Amino acid sequence: MTDAERKTRSTEAFFGRRKGKPLREQQVGRMETILPELKVDLASPVPADLKSLFPVPVDKIRLEIGFGGGEHLVHRARTNPSTGFIGVEPFVNSMAKLLAVVEAEGLKNIRVYDDDAVQLLDWLPEGQIDQIDLLYADPWPKKRHWKRRFVSQVNLERFHKVLKPEGIFCFASDIDTYVNWTLQHCRAHGGFEWTARNASDWLTPYDGWPGTRYEAKARREGRSSAYLTFIRR
Repeated sequence: MTDAERKTRSTEAFFGRRKGKPLREQQVGRMETILPELKVDLASPVPADLKSLFPVPVDKIRLEIGFGGGEHLVHRARTNPSTGFIGVEPFVNSMAKLLAVVEAEGLKNIRVYDDDAVQLLDWLPEGQIDQIDLLYADPWPKKRHWKRRFVSQVNLERFHKVLKPEGIFCFASDIDTYVNWTLQHCRAHGGFEWTARNASDWLTPYDGWPGTRYEAKARREGRSSAYLTFIRR
């Protein structure tokens, strides 16, 4: 790894394992046929207008990094058909699960990327994303692993670049140390304004929030969640 690569951390994985149990035959088929159709091709020229990535007209672009089981991404795509969604998830089994729903429901306003989100962020043009969602990202709880947390000054600068002025960054987590980490990093960056005015603002789920499996697990284990919203200055 060169010094430049180490500085940008564009080659450092912010996720863990890439694959779980073996895929079923149908899942393998979708990964071979549907994924190439939906995947954002970083080898292609960056479009002047990201809306052209979608086969249907969209008036907003929303990016979800690490969509996990896809519950939130699919819910938002169903309820916001005029918004184009780009979902990033390197975990193969999660991607296969999402593709099954996209195929079954014929969702046309979803594109995906199946590798490190940093690569996609560096490819995206400036100022065309309306919202970035980072929901229940791996908190990397051990201090020696904190450098692998996705929220960092380097990645916040990437967010700031691709978001429109007044664009939104939403972060949800049930890990207090990661919540505080994110608040501190956003404040230090200076390009993001936390919108909360009282405790209920960050303790109340987002409008239309469908919940996620990670949130349900946290509640079973007695942990509450924080829902932070920042506006790009």
